[in-house]
Amino acid sequence: MPNFSRRTMLAMCGSALLGRTLTLDSVGQAAGWWQDDRSHGPFEFHATFPLQELTPLFQELSALELELQRTLAVPPSQKKIEVLLLNDQRTHKQLLAQQFPQVPYRRALYVQRGGQGSVFAYRNPDLSVDLRHECTHALLHASLPMVPLWLDEGLAEYFEMAAPLRAFDNPHAGKLRWEMRLGMIRGLTTLEACSDLTEMGPVEYRFAWAWVHFMLHGPLPAHRELVHFLADIRRENPPGLLSRRLELALPNLESQFVEHFRNWSRHLARS
Repeated sequence: MPNFSRRTMLAMCGSALLGRTLTLDSVGQAAGWWQDDRSHGPFEFHATFPLQELTPLFQELSALELELQRTLAVPPSQKKIEVLLLNDQRTHKQLLAQQFPQVPYRRALYVQRGGQGSVFAYRNPDLSVDLRHECTHALLHASLPMVPLWLDEGLAEYFEMAAPLRAFDNPHAGKLRWEMRLGMIRGLTTLEACSDLTEMGPVEYRFAWAWVHFMLHGPLPAHRELVHFLADIRRENPPGLLSRRLELALPNLESQFVEHFRNWSRHLARS
């Protein structure tokens, strides 16, 4: 089940920041002076606590950029992405309330303004998941002018897991199989109709992840259509609906989608 305390609120943040200048100095004064700074790949990390213990995670996030290039043909970010890390939830809440007073509190948050992407989070047991999720958003939006909401969240749900767990061990998989046995399926057209995060509940997040999994690990034409769809967005060519593109490329699309998860296993993937 998705944790709505860390979901991105891009549209709301855009309005919340009107009339505000978001700078590292202004945030630092609100949160207490930064104690440590690190640079890894496209990310600039600033924290109110020592960052040495997070070096393996930062290296993993740098590798995430390469993975998006490999799987989605998304070019590398041409701008640095700030990641601002607070030591505890109380300080994090205070900072977000000051900087984004109109935005409901989120455990981790990605915002973009004036071409600058920033991720806000705090030290907690799920920090690695939080950062992989929000940094996926940041990397996608650093290279693409837009990403449909369901696809943006589906990709972030997929890549929020550590690399060895993505294909087989996402927590969504077990619930998804039960829902499919009961005939509960969210088609792409239903997900494409979601224009606001309030319209996406746990089932929508799960099926957004599932369609991404299908496109990355299922029939080759599905992966090809995803890559071409994102390329059209990047080039500012009208991409149309991904559902329509997939239906043209794959007859009986939903049947193939269901069959993909019915048969997906480590054994078959190796054979």
